[in-house]
Amino acid sequence: MISLHRLGHQAEEFHLNPDLIVTVEGNPDTVITLTTGTKVVVAETPDRVVEEIRSYRVDVLSGALNRRRQQAAPEPHGIHARRAAQGMLLSIDRGDSTEADADAAEEDD
Repeated sequence: MISLHRLGHQAEEFHLNPDLIVTVEGNPDTVITLTTGTKVVVAETPDRVVEEIRSYRVDVLSGALNRRRQQAAPEPHGIHARRAAQGMLLSIDRGDSTEADADAAEEDD
């Protein structure tokens, strides 16, 4: 969300989702048109609104990139072996339950 001020209400800050902004016009007041068709007149200049939007998107993308890098970080050696062993145990458990179900079905016949 970006923080803006309605024209004439500089003391009252409001937050706007920049993904809803379609256009930002300065004629002479700054008018923001939203995807809903709503128009909001703000005290900030169009350049300031654009800078707020750019800053918001940089923050979102850098956060996503940092999370991606953390997920791709190499894990300690022992974790891979444990995960492989857990996967093998899960497949064995599934195989046992399938064989038990088949044995039970044969006994019913």
